[in-house]
Amino acid sequence: MIGNWIATVGRALRGRPAPVTYALIVLCCLIFVIGPASGLDPAYGTGDELLVAQRAYFRRWGVVPTALFGGAPGEALTPATALFIHGSWLHLLGNMLFFYVFGLMTEERMGHLEFALFYLGCGYLALLGYAAANATSQQSLVGASGAISAVLGAFLYLFPRARVTSLFPFLFFLPLRFPAWVVLPFWFTLQWLAAGRSSPGPGVAYLAHLVGFSLGFVYAWARFRPRRPLAPVRGVLPGPPVERPGQVDRE
Repeated sequence: MIGNWIATVGRALRGRPAPVTYALIVLCCLIFVIGPASGLDPAYGTGDELLVAQRAYFRRWGVVPTALFGGAPGEALTPATALFIHGSWLHLLGNMLFFYVFGLMTEERMGHLEFALFYLGCGYLALLGYAAANATSQQSLVGASGAISAVLGAFLYLFPRARVTSLFPFLFFLPLRFPAWVVLPFWFTLQWLAAGRSSPGPGVAYLAHLVGFSLGFVYAWARFRPRRPLAPVRGVLPGPPVERPGQVDRE
């Protein structure tokens, strides 16, 4: 899950359509509602029967490191399918809130197709990185956190001065506005500290957050950093155009 005690609220700068962001949010919500994790479908039963169905569901569609690296058929696809599976209502809503806040502007800047490929590719690699670091784990890993963390990393590079309203729960929820270059490195630091304290077993995959965020930032830097124009070679002057037989001018 992306956020534990910080929730952010924001909006797109230009208000342009972001169909990929909205489609992914709707798809994740729909998959969650019809699956056993929501507890809404009576076909999955109740009590222990529901818990068994949930575990089987997460194991089927989530990333299980031992199975992934054990060469089981179809396991190579699980870092992609796991991006659309969530373990609880809080898990889903927290991830989708962060994705909505930071996905709109990032999609607007990247373009729809590139953003979709970026989301899926970075999400896949984030979960793969977590699985590689926990190769002996038999726990199922699900959630879009790795992909959304990549969106946060890209957002930090693309819009460092964009102001984000953050809700900090002190004695009450206190809304404060900070630029992204303050909020997102602070969030990254929290994930880093939490990853160092986390123990093997069920919980939040902080390492997937760190991998995803780093991938997103590096991708945005490599893709959108300012390019310096090539300097002309000293002592060489451009000559007149060379006419070739049959050459015609075209506008």
